[in-house]
Amino acid sequence: MNNSPETVFSKIIRREIPATIVYEDDLALAFRDIHPQAPVHILVIPKQVIPTIAEATEQDQQLLGHLLLVAKQVAKQENLDQGYRLVINCGNDGGQTVYHLHIHILGGRSMQWPPG
Repeated sequence: MNNSPETVFSKIIRREIPATIVYEDDLALAFRDIHPQAPVHILVIPKQVIPTIAEATEQDQQLLGHLLLVAKQVAKQENLDQGYRLVINCGNDGGQTVYHLHIHILGGRSMQWPPG
């Protein structure tokens, strides 16, 4: 882990804060969002702290690909057969509120465009 400030996600990884975990492996964790914006709203996070997608490096390439494959697997596990949306917010203007890279899986309803 780098020297990024502590986040709520770090505490979830260490099980200091409860979360409804739906997937875990050595590199990633997926859990239900406590303020869901869709019937299914799950966050996929790396266990390694990367504050924003803008701060990811070439060394993170394999991990970033892994996170997308985890998102696909979790969406299948959640029976989102009709489709789903993956969202990565980046920075203040992008709507990021927790500075630990995370992918939102949103599904269970039809998504609108533009998103907001």
